[in-house]
Formats: sequence, C-alpha cells, structure tokens
Amino acid sequence: MAKIEDFNTGQTPVWCPGCGNFGILMAVRSALAELNIKRENTLIVSGIGCSDKYNQYVNTYAFESIHGRILPVAMGARLANYNLKVVCIGGDGDGYGIGMCHFVHAARRNLNLTYIVCDNQIYGLTTGQTSPTSDKGFKTKSTPNGNIEMPVNPLTIALSAGATYVARGFAGDVATLKELIKGGIQHNGFAVIDVFQPCVTFNYKNTYEWFNAKLYKLGEDHDTSSKEMAFKRANESEKLPIGLFYKEDKPTYEDEALPAKAKPLVEQDISNVNVDDLMDELM
Repeated sequence: MAKIEDFNTGQTPVWCPGCGNFGILMAVRSALAELNIKRENTLIVSGIGCSDKYNQYVNTYAFESIHGRILPVAMGARLANYNLKVVCIGGDGDGYGIGMCHFVHAARRNLNLTYIVCDNQIYGLTTGQTSPTSDKGFKTKSTPNGNIEMPVNPLTIALSAGATYVARGFAGDVATLKELIKGGIQHNGFAVIDVFQPCVTFNYKNTYEWFNAKLYKLGEDHDTSSKEMAFKRANESEKLPIGLFYKEDKPTYEDEALPAKAKPLVEQDISNVNVDDLMDELM
C-alpha cells in the first residue's frame, strides 16, 4: 500500500505560514496514498500562481503550464495516454480568469480529468489584486474603492457546461476535502473540486474564522443526481455548503474518441512513420 510519505518530493513549500495550500496539499497526498495510485501512472498539471506549485511538492510526473493553460495540456496528455490519472491543480485567477474558456470546454467534453481549483478569491502571487471570484465591494490593490463586478460562480458554470462531478471543499477541513478528491479521481469523467482557501497575507475578509462561521456540509437530504438541486445549493450565499453537489455517469470524451485504440498513442509503433516531406514543406 502507498503511504503519504511516498508522495513527498522533499521540497519545502514556499507558501506563507498559515496558507490554505498546506491543507490542500495534505488532502491531495492523502487521497493519492489511500487510493494506492502508482506515481508512475499519475500526472499533475499546474499553471502559474501560489496554487500552481503542487507539481513541485507531490512526487508524481508533473507539468507546469503557462498561465491559464492547465486544461489544454491535461487534455493532450490524457488523449495521448489514457492510462494516466491526470490531476489538474490551479488557482481561481488561473482557472476562472484567463483559463475560463478552457474550463467550460473541458467540462462540456467530459474528459476524464480531476480539476482542483484553490479558490482564495484574490491574486496572491502578484500581491493582492481582485480575482474573478472576489466579492462585489471587495477592496484590493486593483480595486481600492471596492470591486464593482459580480463574482463568477464556478459551480453553476461547471453544472451548466456539463461537468459530471461537481464539488466544493475547504482547506481547513482536510478530511472532507480528501474524500472529495478521492471521489473526483475515481470518477470516470470531468471532476471539478472548487476549494475555499484562505489567503492569510492578502485576503483579510475570507479568513478561516469567516469560513468557519459560513460553511455547512451537505447532508443526506441532498440528492447528488439532481442538477436542479445542485444549482439551488450552489447559489446559496447566506450559508455556503461544501461537499458533493452533483454526480452523473455518462460516456467520456475518451470513450467516444478512442473506442478502437487497443493501446494509447504513446505506445503506438511509429518506427515506420516518415515526416520528412511534411517537415520540408513547413520548415
């Protein structure tokens, strides 16, 4: 059986003391260990930002993409080698800002990917600007008079676009988050896990104390097969639910795009392929 220590790279995280990323990191390592996933069959794809350093701290194969491009890289990797467990980890600025178009298309295509978004409602790496999930009225370096924009709702966007596993966790509740991540990895389809993650240095509103007063766990009365109920829960604002909002089983993109492939592209024999003419034409 795998152990949490197996997924430790030995690198010391450079996050601020108290950052919510530490809880998420523990949840990710614990989920991989408890699922007994082979490191050599796992790929973590990340982008740019405080929340995009997980590839350096989780001992699997890894790829660090440019800003907002986590999902296109992950899609390519998954289609080239459908034996990989592909886990994408990024921030709200990366995923819901410049990467929003990829988020929508990955959800509607239903590729078998797990997408963990560390949602601290601010741009932390660039020292505290308003992000796509920042509350209206929120004052930051880029909005000193208060944010005039309404925040995006990642869960309703995911539901609308066609994601088949939609969940929300909290960095301060590692046990619950671990189970949501395990469920997302085991799910055959596009899994989105939005994680409330306090930024202790630049976000003075959405603190651990603030979340502890606002959050509640979805109970057995919540029907995870009902998209209508999932939308209703996702739109709640007085109290904020965490847990699994929606789950649906349907064919993945790989199921329909690669039905006749006996083995993934990376294992195909290309020894008899000659691209000289193509290179001569294009170079």
